[in-house]
Amino acid sequence: MQKKLDELMKLRAEARLGGGQERIDRQHAQGKMTARERLDLLLDEGSFEEFDMFKSHRCQQFGMADKQFPGDGVVTGYGTIDGRLVYVFSQDFTVLGGSLSETFSEKICKIMDLAINNGAPVIGLNDSGGARIQEGIESLAGYTDIFLRNVKASGVVPQISAIFGPCAGGAVYSPALTDFAVMVKNNSYMFLTGPKVVKSVTHEDVTVEQLGGAMMHATKSGVADYAAESGSDAIHYVQELLSYLPQNNVENPPYVPTSDKPERRDEFLNQIIPDNPNAAYDMKQVILRTVDNARFLEVKEFFAPNIIIGFARYNGSSVGIVANQPCYLSGVLDIDSSIKAARFVRFCDCFNIPIVTFVDVPGFLPGTNQEYNGVIRNGAKILYAFAEATVPKVTVITRKAYGGAYCVMSSKHLRGDVNYAWPTAEIAVMGAKGAVEVLYGREAKSAKNPEAFLAQRELEYAETVANPYVAAKRGYVDDIIEPARTRFRIIKALGMLKNKRDTNPMKKHGNIPL
Repeated sequence: MQKKLDELMKLRAEARLGGGQERIDRQHAQGKMTARERLDLLLDEGSFEEFDMFKSHRCQQFGMADKQFPGDGVVTGYGTIDGRLVYVFSQDFTVLGGSLSETFSEKICKIMDLAINNGAPVIGLNDSGGARIQEGIESLAGYTDIFLRNVKASGVVPQISAIFGPCAGGAVYSPALTDFAVMVKNNSYMFLTGPKVVKSVTHEDVTVEQLGGAMMHATKSGVADYAAESGSDAIHYVQELLSYLPQNNVENPPYVPTSDKPERRDEFLNQIIPDNPNAAYDMKQVILRTVDNARFLEVKEFFAPNIIIGFARYNGSSVGIVANQPCYLSGVLDIDSSIKAARFVRFCDCFNIPIVTFVDVPGFLPGTNQEYNGVIRNGAKILYAFAEATVPKVTVITRKAYGGAYCVMSSKHLRGDVNYAWPTAEIAVMGAKGAVEVLYGREAKSAKNPEAFLAQRELEYAETVANPYVAAKRGYVDDIIEPARTRFRIIKALGMLKNKRDTNPMKKHGNIPL
């Protein structure tokens, strides 16, 4: 018996070395952790239970019969994060470049099936050169088997991808199908075709970092939800992200007790709105001053910064926050910001996370670039998402809420449950200046002092139309609130909505304007 136990320990030790100590040293020299080191950092100490440690590939061609590694380049299993069950896979670049084989895929599919059936998040730590060329169709089939499970798991359990190295070709689609993707600056990249192919086809000279680096995807494509400074930073972000999320779509998000009093006032908010309606202020200050302990986990911070999305807590309960940002493009909605917010709203709705929306939006961005690229179709996505969402929805209009942008930002007409406005709110088809020019443009030309005439009409329009009391009289705003008490009013509203039940008409699924 002891001989067999010794053999088992030897084989386990061999499997834990992956591609061998030399390749591990090479990984460390590049400033990267190994697959197992990442899991050790991610999971609670001693909680990891591994599956398929000895599974190996079946390929006999191209000399692969002599290249057998226990585990075949991916470490899979389950463990806990803060005591909560998660299923994990961690790709091992030291084994054949982390390339995906048929058996590699089978290991990942096994833990994804377990995650779906047992209602727990699945986390993928990616570091792979892509499909294993020697296996041909088997590797392509393996990728597609994973994609299918990504789709089946969507809206059932949270799915998070972290990219720690290369992720190219078909490998990029699984992270793209998951709910959140985290990348590491200067160490990870994602693209469908590499710089050499780009050069040969389009004659563009582009570096790996320019084509698919973390900051490119965090700022331009929107693929990355967070660009981490290091591998450990990426893992800590994943851990914090999970702390706001439920285990699955039938559970509620976790409650975290707080010492931050619900009734806390913040007098600064009574002065944050500038007297000049065209002057900017930082909406993040409004968020930070109302949430528990000024703790806000932002998502896609550098992509479409004219809208802010992320997670926070009010009186210990998780919420998703969507907010226009007057500091960037005056908080206007455009194609990218609409897509960014819509996907986030739909995620929150999938997983029973209430949505708090802060509104200061002058409208949709005009221009041929926006129209040619489908601002109508893409702008409709945020409208669709808010209308479809059945979770508790609390909206606070801080200043501007103009035209169609008012409609789409979780208005009462899209089943907003509680809609508040600050006294500084301006709710109208357009701003007073633009409205007066349309309504009184001809009269102004014949007036003795056109500027004074229009200025007087602006004041009249603002008093009679562009103020929150008109909307309040109609019931489109539930109350006009003191800004300093915003935290308290949001917490009270969320408490009242705690047991909300709402449904959409029975259907297979809707047809969002993709």
